[in-house]
Amino acid sequence: MNGASASHALGVAQARRWYWQRISAMVLALCVLGHLAVMIYAVRGGLTGAEILGRTQGHWGFALFYGTFVLACSVHVPLGLASIAREWLGMGETAALWLARAFGVLLLVSGLRAVVAVFTAGL
Repeated sequence: MNGASASHALGVAQARRWYWQRISAMVLALCVLGHLAVMIYAVRGGLTGAEILGRTQGHWGFALFYGTFVLACSVHVPLGLASIAREWLGMGETAALWLARAFGVLLLVSGLRAVVAVFTAGL
């Protein structure tokens, strides 16, 4: 790959990452608003933790909502982490991306485990 095409490929990859970070930020904004609305409803209603779990266990809507929330986080956060690793820590492009990918997988797995635990009551 010559210098011009390598530079072009890097630019395309950066543009894709920028796109995915902006799209995931939009999804996260909606998820945060939804989460805050649910939490305000629960607190104002005087619901206990057990009552909240009773309402969310087995509820596909909550599982899909929070699964989407987790997926958006696992896309958005690693992209920002890669930028921080490059800009603040001086990591190379490849190392920063691998660090970010590993962290993204950790977020995805732990987040989805939490969603499944709430959905299934930890069974």
